[in-house]
Amino acid sequence: MRKGGILLPVSSLPSRYGIGTFSKQAYEFVDFLKQAGQTYWQILPLGSTGYGDSPYQSFSTFAGNPYFIDLEELSRRGWLTEEECGACDFGSDDRYVDYGRMSLQRFKILEKAYGRSRIGEEEEFQRFREENAFWLADYGLYMAVKASCGGKGWTEWEEEIRLRKPEALAAYRKRYEREIEFQEFLQYLFARQWGALKEYANERGILIIGDLPIYVALDGADAWANPSLFQLDEKGVPAAVAGCPPDAFAKTGQLWGNPLYRWDYHRETGFSWWMERIGYSYRLYDVLRIDHFRGFDEYYAIPYGDPTAEYGHWEKGPGYEFFRMMEERLGKRAVIAEDLGFLTPSVIGLLRQCGYPGMKVLQFAFDSREENDYLPHNYTRNCVVYTGTHDNDTTVGWYKSLSPEDRAFAERYLNIREKGDIQWEFIRAALSSVADTAIIPMQDYLGLDSRARINTPSTLGDNWKWRLLPGEAEEGLARRIRSMTKLYGRL
Repeated sequence: MRKGGILLPVSSLPSRYGIGTFSKQAYEFVDFLKQAGQTYWQILPLGSTGYGDSPYQSFSTFAGNPYFIDLEELSRRGWLTEEECGACDFGSDDRYVDYGRMSLQRFKILEKAYGRSRIGEEEEFQRFREENAFWLADYGLYMAVKASCGGKGWTEWEEEIRLRKPEALAAYRKRYEREIEFQEFLQYLFARQWGALKEYANERGILIIGDLPIYVALDGADAWANPSLFQLDEKGVPAAVAGCPPDAFAKTGQLWGNPLYRWDYHRETGFSWWMERIGYSYRLYDVLRIDHFRGFDEYYAIPYGDPTAEYGHWEKGPGYEFFRMMEERLGKRAVIAEDLGFLTPSVIGLLRQCGYPGMKVLQFAFDSREENDYLPHNYTRNCVVYTGTHDNDTTVGWYKSLSPEDRAFAERYLNIREKGDIQWEFIRAALSSVADTAIIPMQDYLGLDSRARINTPSTLGDNWKWRLLPGEAEEGLARRIRSMTKLYGRL
């Protein structure tokens, strides 16, 4: 069945307080999706952002981002006042998130709400703690200790707590009891608000495509609580870290810095941590986009301490055994495999064996020098086509940057005669293709230029910031999207 959707991170939603949240504007965006005839809302990872404000460097693979908590609901519950929320300086530019101000202000106002909540007396909160104890207890303690250490990662903590000695764990839990409960309070609010928003979307026929990053951050509760899962020495220092080798997009490669997995140990446990992680993800999302699918076939290992990703090497991953176990334990679930980049025959074989749809990105198609699999006439039905992803420029920005030869090729291929609203011709190519699913970034429907780009890989300081302005997701645009969605059989 042919379907369509829109890519928009939660952080990019409009809201009153500096960043997209689970506020009424999120519900209005769901209404916009329904009005536009869409089936999917694709978002980025929901985890709390760490290094570089990236959702792919979260402090926990299970915890949600407290920035997304709707402050207006806390006002309705009497835990905050509108005046208190309005007095916070979250930045003055509605178009871009100011993460510096966010980090200074958001937790102060949330702690004020916690202090007035008497949350420990609520049965629903106690139930949430019990049901999520398998990750929440370690996460709460991790964040409390990290704060007490001035934000240092666990590899720099005192040895007794770094190595999780039982007496130290008990002592720290008692010492930071209030701080731990505050972290649990935030996760409770996050889960409650996101659950309500997802239910609202599902009731209106909108499914959520979520993202499962293949790796977790070294500075996070997962690596601290489960060091045996990773290639770490007794001090928590990695032997090698994750990334990608040099290519046409990054001359020195991409140095992600995440710890690598001990896949032999995961096999011995029946991939139990992974199955728990993926099962939890399906509580949050309807469809799971598995990031860096290639890493399950072979993963790139970069010597720890190297300044670039140039001198890494490939190691064998878990392969089909991993996905066979996933289906045995969790059943046949909806998956999108992020299979971008150079693909070896073994990766292609693994994708075919799993039967998952891969990704096709139109921005990769128009190289005038050679034929490639991203050109729409080469698609099969079992794939998901994008004009671009969160790691690409907007279509308008990308088109302007093309070489004269590549631009001429794209214009011949798409039969472009007039240059106004050029993005709609690329959207048309995606929607009209044989791909079962077509996902278009919201920036492309709006025709925005490079200033609306979400992320530029291998750069820091100017990513994950772009936001939708109030009124941009308007009725006229919804009608136009719906009309084209219907025209190409995706309604």
